[in-house]
Amino acid sequence: MEEEITAVIHAEYLTKDYGQGRGVFDLNFSIKKGETFGFVGTNGSGKTTTIRHIMGFIKPQKGFIKVLGKDAWIDACEIKKHVSYVPGEIAFPDLKDGITFLKNQAELLGIKNLDYANYLIKKLQLDPSANLKRISKGMKQKTALVAALMSDKEILILDEPTTGLDPLMRETFIDLIFEQKSKGKTILMSSQMFDELERTCDRVALIYNGRIVDIADINELKSSTRKIYKIEFLQKEDYQKFKKLKYNIVRDQKQYNQVTIDIDDKDINRLFKTLKNYKLKFISEIKFNLEKHFKDVLAKQLKGGM
Repeated sequence: MEEEITAVIHAEYLTKDYGQGRGVFDLNFSIKKGETFGFVGTNGSGKTTTIRHIMGFIKPQKGFIKVLGKDAWIDACEIKKHVSYVPGEIAFPDLKDGITFLKNQAELLGIKNLDYANYLIKKLQLDPSANLKRISKGMKQKTALVAALMSDKEILILDEPTTGLDPLMRETFIDLIFEQKSKGKTILMSSQMFDELERTCDRVALIYNGRIVDIADINELKSSTRKIYKIEFLQKEDYQKFKKLKYNIVRDQKQYNQVTIDIDDKDINRLFKTLKNYKLKFISEIKFNLEKHFKDVLAKQLKGGM
């Protein structure tokens, strides 16, 4: 109950069943003020459905979502006064160009000073004079980002916001997210790009088949003492001898005389002392990151018959 009171966005047992396993089921999560929270999952996993519930576009069949303590469905109009939103599928009104659209948005939002909007246009290298019906996916995304960010609201909801952006512009987008974080904004962002979420988010939820499988704390992940090493031996005898030692082998490729081990920092010196007695073809560290963490979590879930 305390978590619900202190959360900017709070979901309990949120369910929307479209049939045939599609929808979202018993979602529970909370997003604190000033936190950047990510959703990751494949297409159809439930990311957009969850976001549409937060925006008040869909009524839950069971459970609820509250934003700033208000029911996302019942109080949708009031909540939108505090939320900026970039949808996953962008559709602009029938206006001649981006300038007209952005000016209309500013007027609607009561924005008198367009300095910040102009800053965003320059930062994203957007040509707002282009015809809205003819611009590329990337230009549409940039226009939607300017429209959302220029309102300077306290909550940002971004559904796959970098779709269509080139790698350099994705870096610019990440810079903008850091700027928003520094202002104390609460940000929810969905993506299929692990590195993007790992760099910007405080926590990330993995959604699979409409259910939250795990929520990872990025700071804990980065400070993890867990290390993964891939080791290949020159001789089969050494490979077989090493396998008899008490190391946690997570992958065994006997055709290459190769093992991948999972080891704690405190045991690394012991490992390298041991390896002095063997002839190695190579040893390399596999970085333990958000993608690796979620792959391991999902593999355990699937093995358990999820």
